[in-house]
Amino acid sequence: MSSSLAIGVDIGGTKVAAGVVDEHGTITHRTRRETPERSTSPAIVEETIAACVEELIDRQDPADVVAVGVGAAGFVSEDRGTVLFAPHLSWRQEPLRSRLAGRVPWPVTVDNDANAAAWAERTFGAARGESHVVVITLGTGIGGALIIDGEVQRGRHGIAGEYGHMQVVPGGVRCECGNRGCWEQYASGNALVREARALIEAGSPVVADLVARLGGDATALNGPVITEAARDGDSTAREMLAEIGDWLGVGMANLAAAFDPAMFVIGGGVSAADELLLGPAREAFRRQLPGRGYRPEARIVRAQLGADAGLIGAAELARSGR
Repeated sequence: MSSSLAIGVDIGGTKVAAGVVDEHGTITHRTRRETPERSTSPAIVEETIAACVEELIDRQDPADVVAVGVGAAGFVSEDRGTVLFAPHLSWRQEPLRSRLAGRVPWPVTVDNDANAAAWAERTFGAARGESHVVVITLGTGIGGALIIDGEVQRGRHGIAGEYGHMQVVPGGVRCECGNRGCWEQYASGNALVREARALIEAGSPVVADLVARLGGDATALNGPVITEAARDGDSTAREMLAEIGDWLGVGMANLAAAFDPAMFVIGGGVSAADELLLGPAREAFRRQLPGRGYRPEARIVRAQLGADAGLIGAAELARSGR
């Protein structure tokens, strides 16, 4: 591995975070800029990316930097140059690599943000050195990535790992992807908030603690509030997290049947619930695992690198040329 530095860029729906990353996965310098929510202008986001990179260049010798890696939430082409579809950025067939080439004086690679996070966890985090890993990111929806024989598997068209859109309930809850019954409608931050909000709107007394925490404003409800209530012992919040964990376990059992990984790494904002989520997930996984009792059982662990995983992984993928 080169001892040179790489710049990683993590693109979200409302922000661009970037950092200089060394060969040990340490972020030596970082910056962050906001972008308009659900911006309809790809140029605005591309300008923000370039500005972040230019700011970082001023903080160290440009000769020490060898590559720039960009992680984007969306479908990325197999040549890692074009964002085919990014719902939160309104990117459609956007040639991001070529757009940045005139602004950035190093090779640029573009990858799915979950692939980047998975590579960071495999190289520096919870799955360090493991050859067969399924990474699941639980946030508003569900993202994911697959590592087999120590390599990220992107699929023939570059868009593998969209586990959140496996159908688990035929005819179930409508998903933003257009289908019904997708896994992320039952095991994500959106699912957690939807269930809690339904109880609040129904006037159920079992969510009195949540309502009090919100000052009576149900529109302020989010996953961290529910997780905090669960940690403080609220039984309804704990029950809702356990239900999300049950669905998480069901999906992982399906993925184990398909890929036989040694490890599942669970990241994303919802993973902050830790064992309140992962405990029920492990139990459901064991109940649903095909051939249970007669096969090795994958470990299920929480990701270690947190919100920095995408940035670190994007930089490392670009540096290593993977």
